[in-house]
This record gives sequence, structure tokens and C-alpha cells, in this order.
Amino acid sequence: MKPGWEMVVGLEVHCELKTASKLFCGCRNMFGDEPNTNVCPVCLGLPGSLPVLNARAVEMAMAIGTALLCEIRPSTFHRKNYFYPDQAKDYQISQYDEPINVNGHLDLPDGTRVGIERAHMEEDTGKTTHAGASGRIHGADYSLVDYNRSGVPLVEIVSRPDMRSSAQARAYATELRAVLVASGASDGKMEEGSMRVDANVSVRRSTADPFGTRCEIKNLNSVRSLGRAVDYEADRQIELIESGDQVVQQTRHWDEDAGRTVALRSKEEAYDYRYFLEPDLVPLVPDAEWTNAVAAAMGPMPAARRARLIELLGDAGGRAESQADQVATVVDLGLDDLVTTAVAAGVTSALALARTANEAATDADAARRLDPDSYVSLLTMEASGSLTATQAKAVLADLLAAGGGDPAAIAAAKGFEAMSEDSLATAVAEVVAAHPDEWGRYRDGEDKLAGFLTGAVMKATRGQADAKAVGAELRRLRG
Repeated sequence: MKPGWEMVVGLEVHCELKTASKLFCGCRNMFGDEPNTNVCPVCLGLPGSLPVLNARAVEMAMAIGTALLCEIRPSTFHRKNYFYPDQAKDYQISQYDEPINVNGHLDLPDGTRVGIERAHMEEDTGKTTHAGASGRIHGADYSLVDYNRSGVPLVEIVSRPDMRSSAQARAYATELRAVLVASGASDGKMEEGSMRVDANVSVRRSTADPFGTRCEIKNLNSVRSLGRAVDYEADRQIELIESGDQVVQQTRHWDEDAGRTVALRSKEEAYDYRYFLEPDLVPLVPDAEWTNAVAAAMGPMPAARRARLIELLGDAGGRAESQADQVATVVDLGLDDLVTTAVAAGVTSALALARTANEAATDADAARRLDPDSYVSLLTMEASGSLTATQAKAVLADLLAAGGGDPAAIAAAKGFEAMSEDSLATAVAEVVAAHPDEWGRYRDGEDKLAGFLTGAVMKATRGQADAKAVGAELRRLRG
């Protein structure tokens, strides 16, 4: 971003709830079904149909509010009126001036606190597909509408304009997605539209200046696109202002292929939608017993889980800071219980974290289904020297592929066993003899050849040698 300017970003995140049915009817809530099969008179808004609020959706909305440290308040539903083919009844049932969750915050990994203005409930709209080269309504040959998504429960999470860079915007979206998944309310699958981001962007010359005129970028469906769109839009606004023009408040579309935002329409205000109370729904007033039960059923959030792992790494030689990426990976994939269980059983935290963040993470779904006792048994065999690191990785791959098993039996079937000191020394000596040039250069101080010689030993022993022991033997021979 150009020096002398500050970016101001606020995000509106739409999160679909993973309920079995829709918000106001019993239709199936399922991504990818045949178009227009999960519909009924209620979600199509046919005359005489009446909405009935989904209690499970309310609990998930309260779980999101609890996770974001919001106040959970009595709330009401309104009709948000607009004409567009994606909503057959020409209005959307949403919460307006009395949302269920208000005044929360989300702390980013770098310590930045982003305020949460509100996290309110509403129904999703249908999905419109425009057939044609552009994929947009202008110039389309024809359009198709799928109402399966119409009526799916949503929570819209509106942040305060507390972010000052695209990096912070990406970090917020990433952390919020992790919180939504951990709360059990959403699967967070941006590629399926379960989580969609609108970014409000403005610029100003200094923190002393008031906020500039903002533009909203709609329906960003990846963290990468969010970062690129925010950077482009800030630069576009700066260029306008410096050339003497004014920024016009409007809604814009991000063109991923062209790498730019394009104008869609002037920015709507609340009065454009003619909000009025939904006459067929009573106010929603969760009592203390219900809100406390929802909170009690929730597990720790990602920040607390990362802190727990970092605390466990206190015995890892002061490397906790350098292992932050591994910690984040393990928590994001929901594999931290494997690490904590292994450490509780006596496995060093460094080994438990490394195997989980690297090998187990390659098939996180299978790893989450893995029997923790089986995983602990494998790591214990590696730690004791019964298996080399290479052998342990091979056994773990079989455990993941089979959905479990006995690590000792798998190792025996593969013929894995630890090499004796004499056998190891013999294998190293044979490799040294077979590669006199490389050995001579290593002995003369070319340390990088240790990797080559170790690899040769590992190949000769079919992975049975322990790489660390091979390195120690090479250094002993070098003297």
C-alpha cells in the first residue's frame, strides 16, 4: 500500500449453520443436492405458509455469540424487502435492530483485537447461476435459480472497522473460520459457500482523520481473494483521491481472473429494504438456563487450544516460538487431542507435535478417527528406539489408510526392527567404503555430504537404520 495512507477494513461474514433442516421449515439442509429438490411452500413463500423457527439453529447462533464473547440478548425478526430472483417471496427474514448477539470481540494471533458489532440470524437466499462468458448477469445468455439454499440458516457476523491491512483481514477471516468450526455451528467450507465474506474498505491519510467513504466488496470466497481484493480496492481509492476525484459509496464485485474490483450498484442503506417486523414470528427470548447450557456444551476455542500446546512445548528446548506454525496447523485441523494424549502418556511434546503436524496432518479426517491409544503406542515405539523415524512414518501411513490397527503388528509384518549397534556400524562402514570420494570430502569438512551418506545408509538398510544414530556414527568415524 502507498506510504502516507492508512487502510480501514471491516468484514461482514455470512456463516451457514450445519443444521439438518432449514431455518423456518423442515426441508433438508444439504449442499450439492439436485437443484430445487429441497423446497416447500414455506421456503418458497407460497400464500398461506407459515414459518416455524428452528431451535437447533438458535442454539448454534448462541454458540457463535458465546465463542465471540458477545452479549446474548432478546431479539426479533424482520422482513428485509427486495426484488431479486434468488428469493421467491421477494423478502428475506432477518434480524434488524434487535439482533441476538452484540458487542463481542475476536483476538487475532498477533494480539490485535477486532470488535464484533453484531452476529445476527437470518435465512440464506437461493443461488443464481448466469450462463455466459462473463458469469455475471450483464451479458448472460440465460440464468438458472436453485432454491435449495433458500431458507438455510445463516449467522451474519459484522466486525467493527478495526483492521488496518489485508494481512489483518486475512488473519481475522482465518481465525473466525477456526472459531466457527470449533463452536460446532459451521463446517466453514468457503469453497461450498458455507462461509462468505463481504469486505468494507476505505482509506484515510492518518489516524487523526475521519474514516473515508467506504466501498463494499461482495461474496469473497477464499482468504486469498479477500487479501487481494482489499489491497486492490485500497489502491484504487487512493488513486482516485490523489487524482482529485471522490470515492463513491457503492457495492463492488471482485474479478479474480482480472485481479480487480468492478462496480455492481450504489450501496444500499437500511431504508432501501423497508424493514418491518415479521408478523408470523414472536420475539426470541433465550433464558439464562438455555444460554448456560449452550455455553457448557462448548469446548475450548482455538486460541485456548494453541496456548495449551505452547505450554506443553515448554520442555522442547525453547523451540515453542519456532513451532508456532506446527501448533496452528494441528489446532486448525482439530488434531491437538492426539498431541495432548501422547504427551500425557509420556511421549515428548516435540515428537508428538512433529508427527501430528507433518504426517498425521496429511490425512486429517483419518487422523481424527484414529484410536489415540494406537497413536500413543506408535510414538512410544519410536521414542524407545524400537522403530526408526522412517519406520514409524511408514507404520503411521498404514494406520491412517486402514483407519486404525496395532502398530506393533504392522511393524512386524513389514519386518521392521531396530538395528543393533554392530549392524549399524557395519552398514555405515560399507557405505563409506562404497563412496570414497564423498567420504573424503566429508572428512575434510564438507558437512553437507552427511545427508548424502546418511541417505545411502538408509537405502542400504531399507529404512531400518536410525538417521540420528547414522549421523553420530559418521561423526565418530571422522574423528
